[in-house]
Amino acid sequence: MTNSLSPQAPLWQRLRARLWQQWRHWRFRLLQKQRYAALSLENVHGFDLVVLPEVYNPGLFETGALLVDALTAVELGPSSNVLDIGTGTGLGAIAAAQISQHITAADINPHAVRCAKINALLNQVDDRMTILESDLFAGLDDTRYDLVLFNPPFFRGMPADWLDHAWRSNDVVERFAQALPHHLTSIGCALVILSSNADENGFLESFRESGLNVSIVQRHDHINEIITIYKLESAAQ
Repeated sequence: MTNSLSPQAPLWQRLRARLWQQWRHWRFRLLQKQRYAALSLENVHGFDLVVLPEVYNPGLFETGALLVDALTAVELGPSSNVLDIGTGTGLGAIAAAQISQHITAADINPHAVRCAKINALLNQVDDRMTILESDLFAGLDDTRYDLVLFNPPFFRGMPADWLDHAWRSNDVVERFAQALPHHLTSIGCALVILSSNADENGFLESFRESGLNVSIVQRHDHINEIITIYKLESAAQ
């Protein structure tokens, strides 16, 4: 993970960020690495989750929990149509299912689809969720959604395996931006989480080029990385 501070930042800020980055690195190596790419049972945001080895672990990386926190920024009701793209363990979809009865969870990773189905049963929301394998919107019908959740791969590159799909892609954010306006209701929006360690400005430009209004919902400063949750709405709203 790279340091997001610019070379023009004060020396003390750059040193603090470097030390924090090193601390997080060694914490992961010493205390958490055995839970990465391994079968594990996590509790995230009060939800018990089985994590299969090929699936991103939201117990180790907090972006999934932060996206769940951001659900309070949107109005959801029992009849809201919600889509969780790149659902992984199903955390976002399961959280939304505490309110809405119409949840679709999709992932390109077949292991994630299986994992999300297990966790929907474990958390007793399987009757509210449709879980399927799909590359973004490609495998979905023409349903329009009141809310779309997306925790995208932050980094550029070709994924090496199924787990790596959670970390890197060459074009997934751009394709998401192009397709999103065609899958939102007239009052719909998307919540998307991005990292300052990635091509955040490039991703935001893709959203705006697709006719989306972009606003900040939450921002979390982790010293060596800033995590921001953006709300995307059709410019026609």
